[in-house]
Amino acid sequence: MFDLILQATYSGLLSGGSYALIALGLALVFGTMRVINLAHGEFVLLAAYIAYTVESQMDWNPLLALPISVVVVCITAAIVYLLVTRLDKNREMNSLILTFGLGVILTNLVLFIWKADIHSTSVGWFQEAVVLGPLYSMRSELLFFITSVVMVAILWVWLDKSWYGRAVRAVSSNRDAAKLMGINPHVTELISFLIAGILASFSGVALYCASVIQPALGNALTIKAFIITILAGIGSIPGVLIGAVLLGVSEALTITLLSSALQELTGMLLLLFVLLALPNGLFGRAGRRG
Repeated sequence: MFDLILQATYSGLLSGGSYALIALGLALVFGTMRVINLAHGEFVLLAAYIAYTVESQMDWNPLLALPISVVVVCITAAIVYLLVTRLDKNREMNSLILTFGLGVILTNLVLFIWKADIHSTSVGWFQEAVVLGPLYSMRSELLFFITSVVMVAILWVWLDKSWYGRAVRAVSSNRDAAKLMGINPHVTELISFLIAGILASFSGVALYCASVIQPALGNALTIKAFIITILAGIGSIPGVLIGAVLLGVSEALTITLLSSALQELTGMLLLLFVLLALPNGLFGRAGRRG
């Protein structure tokens, strides 16, 4: 029983890493613009299908699809941003409706181009086992987790050390004060969307290498990313990783000890508990809690 729980915890840890990479882009845009991009899961899905196309049509390793995915997804992210900026009133609520509609359009576009078939990579290297003592995983799962940790670290350093990173934090904190300091909030927000597109491209290609994809997956990815963003708290990039790992481990233990039918319910209950106990998230700014 102990070995079973240990393996479930390890699997949940790796799943949490993949969740974190998926949620990073949503968390960045939410922290900068207070806009929840409900089309973010479709960004990830689009990158995953580009990886599938590169592998199936060109017979290349799906990792080589990353540059193409970055270009396509970033263009899509820029178009979504330009549409969001046209909202003058009640941008928070109207952007939810707008991005939800755009997500539906992207889902149907994926369905039109790639049909409803389920796809996964045929590269055997990704499915080979990695044994760490009593713990087992696929190479793709471990690669996904490592990529997530690296991207979290890079984004954290970028936000803390670079000029544009500090500009993003300034706009997130006080948009009007940032203007007085010579920061163009529109450029900063566009950069946030483009960075989110890059992160979605990495997570989409990694998702295709580690799992199966199908057109309806985008909405589920958005929900996961939203739960993790709320768990982490606005402005906490390391909190995204920790919140994602907490969600992944909770789901894995639920599947192992109870039932796989309760997996999605676990995330919702965890979100509800955190909202009741810490309305600003696990790692939100202490001054805003309550």
